[in-house]
Amino acid sequence: MLSNASLSNTKPYIDAEDDVFVSSVDEQSMLGKRLFDVAFSLMVCLFVLSWLIPILGMAIRLNSPGPILFVQLRTGRGGRQFRCFKLRTMVSRPETVFQQATKNDPRITKLGQVLRKTNLDELPQFLNVLLGDMSVVGPRPHPIPLDAQHWYTLPNYPERYIVKPGITGLAQVRGCRGETDTLQKMEHRVRLDRWYIARQSLGLDLKICWWTIAKTLQGDEKAH
Repeated sequence: MLSNASLSNTKPYIDAEDDVFVSSVDEQSMLGKRLFDVAFSLMVCLFVLSWLIPILGMAIRLNSPGPILFVQLRTGRGGRQFRCFKLRTMVSRPETVFQQATKNDPRITKLGQVLRKTNLDELPQFLNVLLGDMSVVGPRPHPIPLDAQHWYTLPNYPERYIVKPGITGLAQVRGCRGETDTLQKMEHRVRLDRWYIARQSLGLDLKICWWTIAKTLQGDEKAH
């Protein structure tokens, strides 16, 4: 079980190997980021989600029986858990054991494949941003079982949660998304997350948003 104490001893330091300075974000930067998050998310909710979610919701219900939204516990800032919203992309059935989505996963519906490929399944997370659980840009939140697998064994892993998780992030737009079936893939993701945390700024967030849109238009082979 993850606890807030896991991050309590995290302190600024220089990692010579990674050349990354990890530190707590100052209050002014956090306020600016929060204002951007709220303004951006309100625009998306008002001008996109207000009409697109009902359409996609109807399509999901027609494609396969079950709820429109998939709600899953994820890890947030400081190790605190929150309910993360996504459009349902898999057949609705209770699962007792956590399993990462894989390429050609039989659980993913035909419509779900499209939603995942275009990142449309992540749109409800703008509600998570307004609720204060997430940011528009930041390290992607992982399911609790995946965090438990690496929290105490992978060096620097908990540091990705010293900031709020994001709808999109540097690691994702640089190809580190999808199944982490090898330790090397997770190590590379954490490395990029730490790089982002050390250098985050409004300018970098805007770049990552643009790169995310470009990836969505081009299609991402790792989006499965």
